[in-house]
Amino acid sequence: MTLFEKIYQRAAQRKGGEAQLALRLTKPLEAKQLLSLSDDAWLDEFTRKVFQSGFYWSVVDNKWPGFREVFWDFSIEKLLMMSPEMYEQRSQDERIIRNAKKVKSIAHNCQMIFEVQQQHGSFSQFIADWPENDIVGLWLYLKKHGDRLGGNTGPYALRMMGKDTFLLSKDVETVLRSEEIIEGGLQSKKSLTAAQHFFNELQQQSGLSLQELSQIVSMSVGENVR
Repeated sequence: MTLFEKIYQRAAQRKGGEAQLALRLTKPLEAKQLLSLSDDAWLDEFTRKVFQSGFYWSVVDNKWPGFREVFWDFSIEKLLMMSPEMYEQRSQDERIIRNAKKVKSIAHNCQMIFEVQQQHGSFSQFIADWPENDIVGLWLYLKKHGDRLGGNTGPYALRMMGKDTFLLSKDVETVLRSEEIIEGGLQSKKSLTAAQHFFNELQQQSGLSLQELSQIVSMSVGENVR
């Protein structure tokens, strides 16, 4: 029995069978679908995830129409022309969540997207071309070149936008530790590399996407029984 078969059977048993498990799985977008996304949409989602970190997501979602109004629907072209003083002023606007440090991340991440555009034509092209067998490399790129996109923030934004990625949820971490794939810090480079190898192995054994595999792994343990 392969490692994937062991995890899959456990998840299926916990969810009431293979058919019920299959109903719970979602797939990532195909490359051509990713290419149809605007670069403004990426900045929108990065910003949403930055603000959702440490807040109730519903609070952020309720405020989001105000964010889009204040920041011109996250237009890269327009935001590149905003001065630091303008960002500081808008960080006090009552239509948004008033957090100056997080508002500043919009300028940094806008600049990151612009710089990628100069090299790859569009940020969506850059994301679509990034190989899934090194998805943690993309996580690290966002952490290094973006602002406040480390930890789970960048990966959750990628998942929400449709890029194929696994997530290091608590349940996934439980499996990684129980299978002795990782030890020590979850976000260390050693642990991230080991997690990538683990999911690459599952993908070779199953032919499924990283997104589906991440969900299966997550549903194989924890309190989420049926």
